[in-house]
Amino acid sequence: MSRTVYVNGQYLPEEEATVSIFDRGFLMADGVYEVTSVLGGKLIDFAGHAARLERSLKELDMEKPEAFDDLLEIHRELVARNGIEEGMVYLQVTRGNPGDRDFAFPDPATTKPTLVLFTQNKPGLADNPQAQKGIKVISIEDIRWGRRDIKTVQLLYPSMGKMMAKKAGCDDAWLVEDGFVTEGTSNNTYIVKDGKIITRNLSHDILHGITRAAVLRFAKEAQMVVEERPFTIEEAQGADEAFFTSASAFVMPVVEIDGNPVKEGKVGPVASRLREIYLDESRKAGV
Repeated sequence: MSRTVYVNGQYLPEEEATVSIFDRGFLMADGVYEVTSVLGGKLIDFAGHAARLERSLKELDMEKPEAFDDLLEIHRELVARNGIEEGMVYLQVTRGNPGDRDFAFPDPATTKPTLVLFTQNKPGLADNPQAQKGIKVISIEDIRWGRRDIKTVQLLYPSMGKMMAKKAGCDDAWLVEDGFVTEGTSNNTYIVKDGKIITRNLSHDILHGITRAAVLRFAKEAQMVVEERPFTIEEAQGADEAFFTSASAFVMPVVEIDGNPVKEGKVGPVASRLREIYLDESRKAGV
């Protein structure tokens, strides 16, 4: 059965959805995106994703799409039309189609942004069996551009990182710069040592994760100690626990790093508890 997608003001069967070959998202990776999870047919952390999208657009001096104020309604409509109970809504905004290829930004008075949304149906998203056994990661050099706090569609190196991990028989890669872990290929990273949750502080070096913000808030409400600072791969390998957070994986335990088990190589209590709290609270607050 064909999905219904959204392209520049129209709900269309996916087979009929098109974007120009001159669109700057295609030619220049000149675009930003957001992914919002759906649980029980409701959107999770939508307000946070909308706020980050607005920030990304502003940082790139990109115009808001005309339908920006209607994004919640559009998300809900796509969820309803496609019958999504558990899954995701992907949103992408590009600088649009100026009519020809040019490095210089087009005049915003003559070129409107391109807005595309589509759903992905993921039954069992919240009950991912990997959360019960944990995942394995490798470490790789972080050679991405410096503005990782902007959620751009420049995802080639993260994709390569995931393929490096797959080739090594692992699930994901953690990126390392100047000796410290920045983040995962598509997630924020954490370790737990002596009851303390340690995660890299916010800066241009990492994405300001929406799930990260929620999980840290829940951790503090649960009287857990949080320290925001960089950590090394060696620290992570010697930690009591390790995990990552993202909009699609929520809280995911990491049990092995570069072939070395974290603690006993088993899922720990802090990550398990945070995942439980996050899913419970998110379901209650879904819109």
